[in-house]
Amino acid sequence: MRSFKSSLFILVLHFLEGALNNSLIQLNNNGYEGIVIAIDPTVPEDEGLIQQIKDMVTEASPYLFEATEKRFYFKSVSILIPQNWKTKPDYVKPKLETYKNADVLVEPNQPGNEEPYTEQVGKCGDKGERIHFTPDFLAGKMLNQYGLQGRVFVHEWAHLRWGVFDEYNNDEKFYLLKNKPEAVRCSADITGKYEEVKCQGGSCVVGRPCSFDKVTGLYKEGCEFIPHKQQTVKTSIMFAQSIDSVVGFCTEKNHNKVAPNMQNQKCNLRSTWDVISDSEDFKKTTPMTTDPPNPTFSLLQIGQRIVCLVLDKSGSMANDDRLNRMNQAVKLFLLHTVEYGSWVGMVIFDSQAKVQSELKQITSNTDRDALIQSLPTVASGGTFICSGLRSAFTVIRKKYPTDGSDIVLLTDGEDNTISGCFNEVKESGVIIHTVALGLSAAEELEHLSQMTGGLQTYASDETQNNGLIDAFGALSSGNGAISQRSIQLESKGSTLENLQWMNGTVIVDSTVGKDTLFLITWTKKEPQIFLWDPSGTRQNGFVVDKATKLAYLQIPDIAKVGIWKYSLQASSQTLTLTVTSRASSATLPPITVTSRTNKDTGKFPSPMIVYANIRQGISQILRASVTAVIESASGKTVTLELLDNGAGADATKNDGVYSRYFTGYDTNGRYSVKIWALGGINTARQRAVFQANGAMYMSGWIENGEIKLNPPRPENNKTQNKQVCFSRTSLGGSFVASDVPSAPIPDLFPPCQITDLRAKIYGYSLINLTWTAPGDDYDHGQASKYIIRISTSILDLRDKFNDAVQVNTNDLIPKEANSEEIFVFKPENITFENVTDLFIAIQAVDKVNLESEISNIARVSLFIPSAPETPSPDDTSAPCPNVSINSTIPGIHILKIMWKWIGELQLTLA
Repeated sequence: MRSFKSSLFILVLHFLEGALNNSLIQLNNNGYEGIVIAIDPTVPEDEGLIQQIKDMVTEASPYLFEATEKRFYFKSVSILIPQNWKTKPDYVKPKLETYKNADVLVEPNQPGNEEPYTEQVGKCGDKGERIHFTPDFLAGKMLNQYGLQGRVFVHEWAHLRWGVFDEYNNDEKFYLLKNKPEAVRCSADITGKYEEVKCQGGSCVVGRPCSFDKVTGLYKEGCEFIPHKQQTVKTSIMFAQSIDSVVGFCTEKNHNKVAPNMQNQKCNLRSTWDVISDSEDFKKTTPMTTDPPNPTFSLLQIGQRIVCLVLDKSGSMANDDRLNRMNQAVKLFLLHTVEYGSWVGMVIFDSQAKVQSELKQITSNTDRDALIQSLPTVASGGTFICSGLRSAFTVIRKKYPTDGSDIVLLTDGEDNTISGCFNEVKESGVIIHTVALGLSAAEELEHLSQMTGGLQTYASDETQNNGLIDAFGALSSGNGAISQRSIQLESKGSTLENLQWMNGTVIVDSTVGKDTLFLITWTKKEPQIFLWDPSGTRQNGFVVDKATKLAYLQIPDIAKVGIWKYSLQASSQTLTLTVTSRASSATLPPITVTSRTNKDTGKFPSPMIVYANIRQGISQILRASVTAVIESASGKTVTLELLDNGAGADATKNDGVYSRYFTGYDTNGRYSVKIWALGGINTARQRAVFQANGAMYMSGWIENGEIKLNPPRPENNKTQNKQVCFSRTSLGGSFVASDVPSAPIPDLFPPCQITDLRAKIYGYSLINLTWTAPGDDYDHGQASKYIIRISTSILDLRDKFNDAVQVNTNDLIPKEANSEEIFVFKPENITFENVTDLFIAIQAVDKVNLESEISNIARVSLFIPSAPETPSPDDTSAPCPNVSINSTIPGIHILKIMWKWIGELQLTLA
């Protein structure tokens, strides 16, 4: 038995490898298996699209194989076909494949938004989230701009699988190298011309050769680097896979370390091949001696949703009103969360299982009510989870195969026999969502959701936190159209004394309002309930269920847009309020908030990262107020403000992904994560045409000496300043912490790495630095001091930071985390007589002398004009006002420059 459990534990660890984004990808004998490419339900039916996907992957596989020195290829791919497409004999039902764990998503065409890209929210080397393509791209309509689809897929695969970044820079196309402007590219041997490009309407023409900016030394705006179509260089795929000769990734030998691109900034100047070589995939493989076979494809079509509730009614469920709280939460699921057309069954269990309801299709409120009547009313007996799961398999198989079906498993009891049905679970193809209730829920419970790709959640006995209702409210299907999904607008609770009031507001925005449900629960006695719509009209007609201690009101048709107000009054009891809704229209995408952590399990003192992604269709929602509440097994809660500032835990500024480190561990065990997002007067909607991590849009080519330009790039990042007012709550699942020491918890958390250091030269000797302040513990609190070092060698600064020249920072006092830092200084002990570049990096130190990682390296380039001109009397080149200037450091010789009037000089970031 010991050997059997051990082998199952290894199996679980194997499934956990992709736990970050629930990917099913596995590497088997150099071949990637289990890749899921999903066609969005809103994409118009087109059977040719399926063949185009096959052609792309088939073309990509040998390209990947050669690019990785015969290490990797694409072995098997599942194509997920929407339910609303016509069924065909060769379409089979998915097992664990869902839109949630899809590795590639084919989204509807959007005018001016055809860029292939990959979501990346982690650091260098972290796996990405998902690749995005459009039908027009797959159909080959963007060949001149991006190159062959298979090559682009390999570019995006490197983002997704190995966490490398792009080697071009749309925001900073040129940099100075030895007093000469160069295009940002890798390798630097890629040849081309610098031409001024003028675009109007849908076409572009070449103007005159690019002109220089006399102050910066760089080319003026409008200049483009046009590469030759015929090249001899073989690198790099992360710069421009569209160049025919490019068949590999940049290595240490040909990597351009000084180019200011994301790869250098995020990966500490490492080449893409160096990062790939350090991956787990690379370490588990050796080069193949034979060519790989072509990929194989499975065509999977989403079917009707099949759900079986498996609910614990053991004796411990009588504690802390758990049985009734479970029934309240399940009632929300049956009243609103589960979609019309779904099939739902119910099994209850203690020491043995009992079928409460066979599968019943939800076609009316009557069907929902019949299932609600099946909820258990008495708690007794022991806990045998496997019996409940086996009964659920039987219930499902009476009508459908278990492949791709959902089981929602709730338990509060200890059960050390769960591993006895791990193999049955794996073979069933079912997806299990787990709800752990209270402190004693079985330790191995989460393995069931982790091995099947289900949602894992935890709810404490703190009723006011509304954890159980949130868990069941989060179980909307991810496979259907987004217009059908339940969206949670609010979830709050409070313990009231002496006829206190629980008052608040809920925003119903224009993207939601259909099937809006207000649900109120209490623990003792029905409260006073007042609800007013945006016009001030009181809403009556709440349905009261005194046995289950809840009341609900379903708003007919579409709820009025605006602010709804509520007031609840009670004494000596806990009340909760939950508001859910659906999209107001099938054609208007609703604002959604999806949230999660970077890991399912964490060992102290490794921090967790909490993410919240806020979108309306393809648009990003910026400047929202986003708060995470993390509740530990002890009942303690920590509140975090999540930020989209491109610093600390946040990978990219203004991309609609809000992030923060969590370091507030207080005990071992389960932690739940809940997100509140609020849009207001400063919140904006941004349509990002060109994403942060994707293949480069090539402006044109030089073929046989002739310049051939592509259509102009659509304008990027169109921010709509109209207010985006909304309210949302989202469950971020749960994670399990271990190795947390007993109180007092020691301070083992250093400041986080500074990733946005920038530098400029002012006048003829001052360097101005800006960055976002880290904290005492990652991005929380306040660091104690900064160590700033400078060098004329970028590699010496990176590899021998402690040997580089240190800047005097005695007057530099760190600000609170996430504040903007500005520091102006004069370098010492550096002479520019033979160099024109200076490199700068920072390290933060906390109160117990824990040091952060070295920051990204900033670079200042000194540009020497070819001839003097008459200076302007207004050109003072003064540094930023109201900042500290370190004036105690002696000046430096700057190439014996005679012209003291040189203005602001150019910065480029390494």
